[in-house]
Amino acid sequence: MTMDIYNQENKKSGTMEVPDKIFKVKWNPDLVHQALLAQLANRRRSIANVKDRSEISGGGKKPWRQKGTGRARHGSIRSPIWVGGGVTFGPRREKKFNKKINKKMKQAALYSLLSRKAADGEVRIINDLKLASHKTKDLNNILRSFFKEKLSVLLVPTKGNKGISLAARNIPKTKVISPKSLNVYDGLTYKYIFFEKSAIKDLIEDPQK
Repeated sequence: MTMDIYNQENKKSGTMEVPDKIFKVKWNPDLVHQALLAQLANRRRSIANVKDRSEISGGGKKPWRQKGTGRARHGSIRSPIWVGGGVTFGPRREKKFNKKINKKMKQAALYSLLSRKAADGEVRIINDLKLASHKTKDLNNILRSFFKEKLSVLLVPTKGNKGISLAARNIPKTKVISPKSLNVYDGLTYKYIFFEKSAIKDLIEDPQK
């Protein structure tokens, strides 16, 4: 498959052969959805937590004697039926939300998404994403040459290009990610994906490791 290469002024500077297994794969929405749910589930953390009767302070002494008071018998104020006592069957931090998805399925979902975006014209390959300085203004000017209005963009520079990360920190709806960390969630969150030319090679050599 052949894709166009652009310079920082949004002018076509050539073409590039990209692998069909990454950018020309059949769209599989079910697999992409499954990979997205697994990724979201694995990011989820168990926050809700209540104390059971063993974690409540106090209650070491029997509230009153067993017999002769006319009241119901009780052994501890930590009992779940007491106000301020422990909670039975409440949410606990031990709950796990992780979902397993094998490596090949996750990779296939990412390639399917990249292929769909490439077919829709939402993937751009830029010859060079290196900046003369790390100023946000310089990167913002490059993005404006591609879009007149503000759109969400995912930038994928080559390994070691840290300047682009510094410049993109203060630009809304813009994120920088390495080829190794490219994932389905970010691919769906951001409308456009900008690859630096050399980052395509990194994606081919080190996919989803």
